Amino acid sequence: MKIAILGTGAVGRTVSARLVELGHDVVIGTRDVQATQAREEEPFPAPLATAAAAAAGAELIINATAGQASVAALSGAGAAQLAGKVVVDISNPLDFSLGFPPFLAICNTDSVGEQVQRAFPEARVVKTLNTVTAEVMVHPERVAGGDHTIFVSGDDAEAKETVSGLLREFGWRDIIDLGDITTARGTEMMLPLWVRLMGALGTTEFNYKLVR
Repeated sequence: MKIAILGTGAVGRTVSARLVELGHDVVIGTRDVQATQAREEEPFPAPLATAAAAAAGAELIINATAGQASVAALSGAGAAQLAGKVVVDISNPLDFSLGFPPFLAICNTDSVGEQVQRAFPEARVVKTLNTVTAEVMVHPERVAGGDHTIFVSGDDAEAKETVSGLLREFGWRDIIDLGDITTARGTEMMLPLWVRLMGALGTTEFNYKLVR
């Protein structure tokens, strides 16, 4: 599959590397290719392109930017490049302006997932993977042999099935469809507890398991 990753940080790099390993055709989108290359010491796991060029050539787009900047970052790719395509939102609206622990800049009555869907109504937005750290996103077997839960939210059933297929490629087995994109509020609001658990456990390699 042709996949564009928007976001050049640790999450974008980790997801890109895993997708390349799985045989996907990956391009990493950034606002300024030369500036991004100049400030990075290590090579990227996939080619860089402008956000618009990366999205234009992709069948599926992954938003790995910071939650508060996601709509602006995707706007840089262009609404026309997102129309009709699956846009996977793995971001969280964590605000570190008051230090640590961060708080949610968006919560209760809205979510980043919903903001992205409203801003790009012709895109097929699916929220997932935002409840685990980057390495666990793409290697769920690192925690309890993969015996734990990941969630998907979105308005388009076919898009959610496409994303679930990608999750299964990563190794996810317990995938729960929460419903429409408004359910992304729930998974984003899990992050304050996730941050506290990280402090209590002294690691980022853990996850929730739904027992039923």
